[in-house]
Amino acid sequence: MAHVDSASPTVENAPVAIVGGGFAGLSAAYELVQQGAAPIVFERDSVVGGLAGSFEVKGQRLEKFYHHWFTNDEYVMKLVNELGVEENVIYRPTRTGMYYANDFYNLSTPLDLLQFEPLSFFNRIRLGILALRARMISDWRELEELTAKEWLIRMAGEEVYEVVWEPLLKGKFGPYAEEVSAAWFWNKLKLRGGSRDGSGAEQLAYYDGGFASLAEQIMEEIEKGGGRVLTDTLVKDLQVRDGAVEGIITEDGTLHETSHTIFTPALPIVGDLVEPYVSEQYEERLRDVDYLANVCLILELDRSLSDTYWLNVNDPSFPYVGVIEHTNFEPPETYGGNRIVYLSKYLPPEHKLYQMTEEEVMEFSVPHLQRMFPEFEKSWVQDYHAWKARYTQPVVTRHYSEKVPDRQMPIKNATLCTMAQIYPEDRGTNYAIREGRRTGRQVAEALRDDKTLEMK
Repeated sequence: MAHVDSASPTVENAPVAIVGGGFAGLSAAYELVQQGAAPIVFERDSVVGGLAGSFEVKGQRLEKFYHHWFTNDEYVMKLVNELGVEENVIYRPTRTGMYYANDFYNLSTPLDLLQFEPLSFFNRIRLGILALRARMISDWRELEELTAKEWLIRMAGEEVYEVVWEPLLKGKFGPYAEEVSAAWFWNKLKLRGGSRDGSGAEQLAYYDGGFASLAEQIMEEIEKGGGRVLTDTLVKDLQVRDGAVEGIITEDGTLHETSHTIFTPALPIVGDLVEPYVSEQYEERLRDVDYLANVCLILELDRSLSDTYWLNVNDPSFPYVGVIEHTNFEPPETYGGNRIVYLSKYLPPEHKLYQMTEEEVMEFSVPHLQRMFPEFEKSWVQDYHAWKARYTQPVVTRHYSEKVPDRQMPIKNATLCTMAQIYPEDRGTNYAIREGRRTGRQVAEALRDDKTLEMK
């Protein structure tokens, strides 16, 4: 780590530095530009977007990890309207299903639910009204004492929990399944239940050109406003004096002066950067939230697996928690006629699947797909891609609000704005935009009051 000469000059009117070019970091920079500042964003990857980053398939950008919006995602829709690109938001009905006991079930409409044979008729009704009951809860704090398991059994009974929710919790959270917060789960139900049309069918939204296109449009607005976005730029260290960050040091050794720093990466990454400059207790707090990693295998197929967009897998012997056929939402013509399928698995980083090469992930997955879809043959696969990310899902346990670190860091001109602080909502583009813009406004106001930011 670099050490600072106490005789170094004081930085005045330097840019606000933002570590991380995901949607939180870009939104913070966008808001700072609106407030008259000229921020600088540091992104280690070659493209912006963070977990919504993309790659090219048949000349079209595609997310490395599946993404969509709900129709009630107000913060992303507000930003899209401000950018004047609302015509790029596409709304479509989707088909949701479940794979359970070696069979497929549609669960897109209330009628589908009434015909869901794995549950007794009475428990089908209990499952159906669960989202309605969840929307009647106004204060999530009353759920902080409960795990999702405890709350779901209380609300819908043992059978509904064991058939529907327990396999999904175990599939997503693995060893943490029985520790997940009821408050977090309640918000997931409430949000998804609010994205249905008048008939009860689910409607979702996508962005024409992919989420990367929106991230790049935000970047363009930042740069038009005088800010900068540096990709392929890893922040390696900080220059700190008198308890304040005065500079960002990148991997090539360049020092970038800063008046304020906003940190958006996962908390352990932030902990690595600030470790020499904070107390041991604070550093431990940054490492107190556990994160799951993710492996996402993307298949380009010459034919469809099914007519379902989102297939929940309630089978513990299948290694993925979801089979998401993206081209049952966005037309296959977008990708040269190929069908795009995501296979997603959240897992601890020491899990054997996370350690596999791309080729090994593919070979491992084929027999499982053939068991679920007996007609499937490897020859259907025109291409495949396996993407991994170490920090994708914070593990939200009971009393999570007590674990989340404050936005204001003990370094006096540093602010946290990470997905682990989004609570009781789940991390996602909509709330990343909300938190990023709020942070940008607050930082601009603080600097304006201190007269350390020269407004335009």
